[in-house]
Amino acid sequence: MKKLKIEFYVGLFVILGLACIIYLFAAFGETGLMNRPQYKVYAFFTSVSGLKKGARVEMAGVEIGNVTSISIDKERMLAKVELSIDKNIELSEDIIASVKTSGIIGQKYIDILPGGSDTMLEPGDEIVNTESSLDIESLVRKFIFNKNK
Repeated sequence: MKKLKIEFYVGLFVILGLACIIYLFAAFGETGLMNRPQYKVYAFFTSVSGLKKGARVEMAGVEIGNVTSISIDKERMLAKVELSIDKNIELSEDIIASVKTSGIIGQKYIDILPGGSDTMLEPGDEIVNTESSLDIESLVRKFIFNKNK
């Protein structure tokens, strides 16, 4: 009887431990099980060099969403970035979306500068004002090869 009781508690402990591990993977991983309600908006950039799917979208240093996809818009010949923004964040139509770098050689992310318009973006709308990432390699190339002799 005592052995059966010990086995029961060990089994219960193992099951609770596995449940905690699964919860941690879902909460901190990119599984999609713990997603907050979000809506999608689109931004077009001349260059998104180094930006990756899943990158953060920040406003005032606070994460408000992430990059869902990056593709080429064949009509405009620009990079089309799909952003998933938290449902409780309202973005005005005159915001500025910029591709920034976290630190000197850190990961790229989208930084949103708030606007002052009373008109808010709806799901599926486009962000009109964008700033592309700074391409350090091309700046160095221009500096080295375009020296005045």
